[in-house]
This record gives sequence, C-alpha cells and structure tokens, in this order.
Amino acid sequence: MVTVVDRLHLSLDVTAVPTNPVGAGQYTLQLAQALDQRPDVELLVVARRRDGSRWRAVAPGSGVSAVAPELRPLRLAWEQIRLPSLLKHQAVAVHHGPHYTMPEHSKVPAVVTIHDLSFFEAPQWHERSKVLLFQRAIRVAARRAAVVVCPSQATADELARWCQVDGDVVVAHHGVDLDRFRPVESAPGSDAARLSELEIGSTRARGPGGAGGAGAAGGSGRLGDGTPFLVFVGTLEPRKDVPTLVDAFARVADRHPEARLVLAGGAGWGASQVEEAVAASGMRSRIIRTGYVKDDIIPALFRAAVAVVYPALYEGFGLPALEAMACGAPLITTSGSAMEEVTGDSATLVPPGDVVALSEALDGVLAGNGPDAERRQRGLDIAARHTWAASAGKHMEAYRLAARS
Repeated sequence: MVTVVDRLHLSLDVTAVPTNPVGAGQYTLQLAQALDQRPDVELLVVARRRDGSRWRAVAPGSGVSAVAPELRPLRLAWEQIRLPSLLKHQAVAVHHGPHYTMPEHSKVPAVVTIHDLSFFEAPQWHERSKVLLFQRAIRVAARRAAVVVCPSQATADELARWCQVDGDVVVAHHGVDLDRFRPVESAPGSDAARLSELEIGSTRARGPGGAGGAGAAGGSGRLGDGTPFLVFVGTLEPRKDVPTLVDAFARVADRHPEARLVLAGGAGWGASQVEEAVAASGMRSRIIRTGYVKDDIIPALFRAAVAVVYPALYEGFGLPALEAMACGAPLITTSGSAMEEVTGDSATLVPPGDVVALSEALDGVLAGNGPDAERRQRGLDIAARHTWAASAGKHMEAYRLAARS
C-alpha cells in the first residue's frame, strides 16, 4: 500500500542569515536542512538575491526564490511591501519568519520565531536602533502571528510577561548536529590538526587591531600541543558576560600556571568591554583570542578543552551549551536560565554574573574535579534527544496549527 503524504506548502524566510551564521542564523540553516528532508513539506526558501546558490545547496529538494534585497533596511521594507504578493503567487499555505519579523499585511498565516526577550529584559545589551526595531517586531508578532515559536519555556514565559499574545505558542528546542558534535574525533589526530589551524600567536589569531590574541599557548604557538585550556565559544557581546569570565580566570590562573583561556568568536556590539577586561586582567599572554572560528574546528575545541564555559547572563536557548554536551565536554554555565532548562544537572551551574562562584567552578575543573562518567553520560543522553529532526517535528506542529487558523 502506498502512503499518500499530505504536504504542507511552507515558505521560510532566510534573508537575515549572514555568510558566517551563528546563533539564530545557525538555527535557520539547520531548520531549513531538516525541513528539506521531510516528506510532508513542500518548502520554498526565500533568500537574498546573491544568496540563492548557498540555499540550493542547503535545501536541494526545495524551491529557492532569491529575490530579496541585500541591505537590511531595504530587506525589511521588501518584507512588508513585496513579500505578501510573492507568497500569494506561490500559493503558500504557511509562512515562517524565523527571526522575529513577519509580513504584517499578508493573508497567509504566519509563524514567527521569537528567540529571546532581551530587547525588553535588558535593552542596554543592544544598539538602540535594534532595540526599537525588534521591540516593535516582537509585539507585532505576538499579536498577529497565527503561532509563535519559542526555543525554550523560559522564553515563552517571558513573552507572555512582556506582550499580549493572541495566537498559539509552541516551544521547540533547538537541535544539535550529532554528526559534527560527538564525543570522539572522526579519525585519530584529526582534532589536533584542526586545532593547529588556529595558529595561536600569528596574525590569524589576534583580536581587533592586532591585539587580544598575542601570546602563544604553552609557548608552541598552537593549541594542539596538549596545553590545558578552558574555552568560550560565541559572539563577544555584553550578554555573554565574557568580562566576568576573564576576571574569574585571572583569579585562579596563578594556581594553574599551564592553563589558558580561549575566547573563540567574532566581535559583536560592545566587544570593547572584553578588550578592556583582558587588558586589566594581567593575563593577556594566557588569554587567547581566535576571532571567528570555522564550524569544523568548534567540535575539536570542545573535545580538547578541560571545560567549556558559557557564562551568559541571558539566553533564549544557548546552543553552544548543548553542542558542548554532545561532545562530552564538561560544561560550566549559568543557573536560572534557558541553559539550565536544557542541561539540567549535567552541567555545573553558577549564578549569572557571580565572579566568585565562577572562579570556584574554574578552579575545581582545572584541578581535575570535573564531572564523573555518570554525569557526562547524562549530558550525552540529553544532547542525543535534541536532534534537528526532532526540532523540525515540533515546528511542523506549529505550521499545522497555523494552517488551521
């Protein structure tokens, strides 16, 4: 007997995804790949004009309409003025705006992803122009979207606190690419080869203006030499609270003279605070700034690290924490957050912004008091349940709800 699959004609707006995606960009990319593989979706990917080839490679079984302008102001205007007619012409049943915004006057039911409420909770972490833009976009989505997707229950609760929500809310945790993020390297020596590509001490591993990354790890100029290190992976921006991590490391560094702190990520808005913290720490030669790190190096960093430290003051989900657990890495992150919702007791949790508690956690893991095998296995089990296929399944619930609205 042949099973006939009722396919939902869905459009996915990927116009906000940058060339080197992190955070919400990675979410959109991974979701597009997972939806492309589902038999119950007829997917139309709406991309920027010069970005069509990338998305045809990401979602080869889907249609790609590369028609949006490149510049963000023009793109936002295009979304409101031109996108509704495109959706009508393509006979789309549901449209998904995965980055806060939606075409406000389209007759096609919309699903909108609200990643977090930091624009309300702590607007000082963002540029003022973005605060005004996204506060309005979130309020509009809460009122007009048929369904809002949130990556965590914590985010869903905050949305209800800040906005009037007229549609349904679906909580869909992010997934993790278990082919990339896994506890063993793909081949003997492959992680060391990946880490050697960072070339710590060369111009490729320096911070803005040639500063911040000077100083070799363990004197070799490379991370793959066995030097013990802690690693943070993410955009350097205020809510990640990297200055507190730098301070905490400086407090325990004398007790662990071989240890290094690796800050792996590009500079975001407010990254000058990290530069100032590194300069004030007295540990510049032991704090390694890599800048943006290629995707295939991140799992090697996680597997080789003494611990992954993700001390964010606030996150809507905190994908690097889940990816670290999938690699079997000891994880230190913050309590009372979406990260705690996901990681549970598999991670070491410290209060956000508490430099004393964080330094004690760093001291413990550098001294060899990391998680035992049972706790590590709990982290691996949690990560194994968070696949992008499972996340796409929860999104399908949202799309079906919207189609019935």
